[in-house]
Amino acid sequence: MVEPTWVAPTIAVLGIVLDIAIRVFAIVYVPINRRPQTATAWLLAIFLIPYVGFVLFLLIGSTKLPARRREKQSEINKYIIETTEGMERVKRDHPWPAWLDSVVELNRTLGAMPLVGGNTGRMHTDYDESMAAMVEAVDGAHRYVHAEFYITSLDRTTEPFFLALENARRRGVTVRLLMDHIASRGYPGYRKARRRLDAMGVEWQLMLPVLPLRGKYQRPDLRNHRKLLVIDGRVAFTGSQNMVDKSYQKRKNKRRGLEWKDFMVRFEGPIVAGINALFVTDWYSETDELLLRETDPVHTADRLDTIDCQVVPSGPGFDGENNLRLFNSLLYSAQERIIVTSPYFVPDESMLYAITTAAQRGLEVQLFVSEIGDQPVVYHAQRSYYEALLRSGVRIFLYRSPTVLHAKHFSIDDEVAVIGSSNMDMRSFSLNLEISIMVRGREFVSRLREVEQSYRESSRELFLDDWLARPFRSKVLDNVARLTSAVQ
Repeated sequence: MVEPTWVAPTIAVLGIVLDIAIRVFAIVYVPINRRPQTATAWLLAIFLIPYVGFVLFLLIGSTKLPARRREKQSEINKYIIETTEGMERVKRDHPWPAWLDSVVELNRTLGAMPLVGGNTGRMHTDYDESMAAMVEAVDGAHRYVHAEFYITSLDRTTEPFFLALENARRRGVTVRLLMDHIASRGYPGYRKARRRLDAMGVEWQLMLPVLPLRGKYQRPDLRNHRKLLVIDGRVAFTGSQNMVDKSYQKRKNKRRGLEWKDFMVRFEGPIVAGINALFVTDWYSETDELLLRETDPVHTADRLDTIDCQVVPSGPGFDGENNLRLFNSLLYSAQERIIVTSPYFVPDESMLYAITTAAQRGLEVQLFVSEIGDQPVVYHAQRSYYEALLRSGVRIFLYRSPTVLHAKHFSIDDEVAVIGSSNMDMRSFSLNLEISIMVRGREFVSRLREVEQSYRESSRELFLDDWLARPFRSKVLDNVARLTSAVQ
């Protein structure tokens, strides 16, 4: 059968019309409420590879959670603000930075808990030590255990934690656990963890599940990146460590000898109620069950060397990029020094200006990152910023391989620090649900300085001349990766 002569021209015309329609739609719609650099990256993708770029935009172009989840987030945000009104228990003793009040107010306006005093914080910088500390805390539970980890896997390292949960259940303790669906499912111990949790009677849920056949779908790379553990409303842990072996159970990591170095803090005092409120928020988002009876505040720690703390949640459930606004405010407020530790440092334009401006103002600015990377694209994108940082006067320290420095914290002058799950990259600012704790206390920052010094002793400093002499191939990879980092 001979094909009519009009078919091919018609298909060609329809293809041209469709191509033009996609481009016009992209120009009109893509820039709406997006950063110029993000919109530009999407437009480039759509114009260079129209059909593929357009389909990708439809699948992962929105940084918003589904409408119902946003409604629930709004409900719980309002509840938290109302129930924590007047909780401030802060002694405005000397030295109280003149700029701190405005930062606290910013956080509160964006949906954070109040700044509360009377807390203690114990730092854990060793992976096995922090795991043992969390096991010990669970072993002391009487009422409930709330565990929430971006990655949850059952392996040799995490077996004691699962055993502690099992023993707690046998004692009649309520145990609830949240794990991110996409992040956890890629690890060998994921299915074993699920079976073990079922067997011991733990109430557990997947966070942000991507299960379209069950009606559960959102942009797949919108993830809950938080790591926290709350015991009886009296003790809480948070920081950078996942519930997985420090090799992350990946064969390629083991072949390279990679091990993760993390940073966790054990808190006691009123701040525990704020951290638990964040778990309550996420539990409600996944289950529709609001754990009102377990949001009770705790007593002030009975010690002289207490610290003031504020929980700052962030993520696509909030209207603003809470963590980015907090970080930039602190960077511009600093008067003496800024020391940043981040495994993935891929700043947006506003943060790049904030940190380079600080160095150009004459402040001491230091950045600790890993010498090697576990994620090639992010690793090369991060490296593309080194020249601008070094030229502005930022000192960069590369933590020696084969350790991946996964700690996430930074300190401002001798007064304020921020610790938590958030990286300083555009993914953490826009796509991930994160927890950050802002801490005011000279003693706490002094101890963090000791941690930073230990990083310095295990790092080599990067100098501009050496960096400019790197191979041309590396420069190309770095710059290409930088373009992809803007696609959100």
